[in-house]
Amino acid sequence: MTARKSTGPARGSVAVLVRDGVLPMELGLVHQLFGTARDPSTGELLYDVRTCAPRPGRIRTDADFPIYAEHGLEAVAQADTVLVPASHESDETLSPGSLDTGLAQALTAMKGRVASICTGSFVLAATGLLDGRRATTHWMSSDRFARTFPQVTVDPNVLYVDEGAVLTSAGEAAGIDLCLHMIRSDHGSAVAAEVARRTVVPPHREGGQAQYIQRPVEEAGLTSTSGSRAWARERLAEPLTLADLAARDAMSIRTYNRRFREETGLTPMTWLARQRVDRARELLERTDHTVDRVAAETGLGTGTSLRQHFQAVLGVSPAAYRATFRGR
Repeated sequence: MTARKSTGPARGSVAVLVRDGVLPMELGLVHQLFGTARDPSTGELLYDVRTCAPRPGRIRTDADFPIYAEHGLEAVAQADTVLVPASHESDETLSPGSLDTGLAQALTAMKGRVASICTGSFVLAATGLLDGRRATTHWMSSDRFARTFPQVTVDPNVLYVDEGAVLTSAGEAAGIDLCLHMIRSDHGSAVAAEVARRTVVPPHREGGQAQYIQRPVEEAGLTSTSGSRAWARERLAEPLTLADLAARDAMSIRTYNRRFREETGLTPMTWLARQRVDRARELLERTDHTVDRVAAETGLGTGTSLRQHFQAVLGVSPAAYRATFRGR
């Protein structure tokens, strides 16, 4: 699970820090996701996203085209959030204290939060920002990362890790999950879900989900658990059991469990609990329902049970969550 401690205030300025060899997809996804988040009541953009570099100007990418970074490290100092995409040509050459002095000082001096995508985590680790923290990176680089930065507790099996002011994510697609998680932390589930809809990506994958899923798409000739998942989402208020889900896809419980893990990286009941918490978040943001009614409509039982789930997953009470995000 991710270590999300609290639902903090909105963070309006985002700096994407690029270096030679940057992956264009990772740069683009940050602009696409943060750059399209809007206030649901006014339609105004919620973030100002800027591309910056240690030295402004032309930046090589790992593709056949360069990009232009208009801003320098002053954008890092002014930002509420800094995102560091990967640069495969240099990341894995980094070690503790080896980062350019100016860049290291800019990152360690900033007052906001800083996050990495893929092997951008090597940059954060080289500054010491990850010392004593949990972190993740692309699973193919995790062994080198752990050897190079022994002061960091690396978890190669998750999509992203939220340590409050410092966040890390796995490969490119996990960067999407991390960005949506950060938007959700700032502005709630409704805003993040709308960004996901605009971008046509899943609105929420928990950070603790496995990076590598054995069978993430259906294979011809094999049965899938997708039908029962869609069915369950429409019936979250009902007392669904593992046997109910397996029967829906005409599988034995043993086969269903195995297939479900292959396709989602989660157990069926863990997945179901997370769907219910997500639905509860939406109801708390969008309705005046009491906590007991929200619990009943999401299948979480009682208000006490809902409070326990929120504390375990989000680190806050339902009332605190509603107070933070209601009306945004």
